[in-house]
Amino acid sequence: MDRISRSKDGRHFALVGSGKPFVAWGVNYDHDPKGRLLEDYWEKEWARVEADFREMKALGANVVRIHLQVARFLNSPREPNRAALALLTRLVALAEKTGLYLDLTGLGCYHKKDVPAWYDALSEADRWAAQAVFWEAVAATCAKSPAIFCYDLMNEPIVPGDATKETQWLAGEFAGKSFVQRLTLDLAGRTQEQVIQQWLELLTRTIRKHDPKRLITVGVIPWAMVFPGAKPLFYTSEVASLLDFISVHVYPKAGKVSEALAVLKTYPTDKPLVIEEIFPLECGLPELDTFIDGSCPRADGWISFYWGKSLEELKREKKPSLASALTRQWLEYFRTKGSKLTRIPRS
Repeated sequence: MDRISRSKDGRHFALVGSGKPFVAWGVNYDHDPKGRLLEDYWEKEWARVEADFREMKALGANVVRIHLQVARFLNSPREPNRAALALLTRLVALAEKTGLYLDLTGLGCYHKKDVPAWYDALSEADRWAAQAVFWEAVAATCAKSPAIFCYDLMNEPIVPGDATKETQWLAGEFAGKSFVQRLTLDLAGRTQEQVIQQWLELLTRTIRKHDPKRLITVGVIPWAMVFPGAKPLFYTSEVASLLDFISVHVYPKAGKVSEALAVLKTYPTDKPLVIEEIFPLECGLPELDTFIDGSCPRADGWISFYWGKSLEELKREKKPSLASALTRQWLEYFRTKGSKLTRIPRS
């Protein structure tokens, strides 16, 4: 496998060895059909993980987004979990074997009940220091592999407003999981951009000690879809220089595909942009297809979802649920769409 970097002009992705363009077409591998996170079962059910990787490859994916949880990778604020790192090494080897690149997203606290009490009790500075321990251990483990597409520092981080003091690091739940985290509970006289810049500087510097050329990003909610005119805080001129490409999570709403496409224009154009989460969650498949086609001139990748049920398993269900029927329809679409996307001229 060739490593992936940015193209010479910095605006797209390219394979390091050949210089050929790379377009990400992948899936989030975030939980299984029972809602279990990868670390809940990868040690005892490795054969399932191997089968899932083969299926994702057969579907045409070239990137798999993996979500790593703080609770499984840190024993304490200063001590990484060596057993978890050994399993991550095994996962990276599987990615190399199957020819799949990994988007490693870190610092997950998706199951609130599993978050260590010591982690939530830390001050901002100590919490960030623990996060640096996490990323230093992961980067040191993965640095030699060509199969790492990128490090995504945290899934959907947010910062409070000027006059707001928060008490909880996690911000609500969706489908029983806490996907959104706060970087701080109190701006303490800083701007939102200053907090983001300080956090990014610490974690990117930590990773670069071991893996100096790997792509680094942060997957964000495009708040302009919720609050028209909202700035993309993690990709403003003040902080964007610390990140190698833009990752946004876009779920177009029915009848509002044009609005979703317009949001992409709020991000800088001098870097690659990946739609790191996409699925027909709030619109039908035809509209989502229209959105994907419409985003091709700007996007350099799309990452959807695979939840551990193969197409064959879904087809065998005699009375599929609405969710199963939708997933089957999406995976069939995904399998045929990927080959077409790579032939669309890049702007």
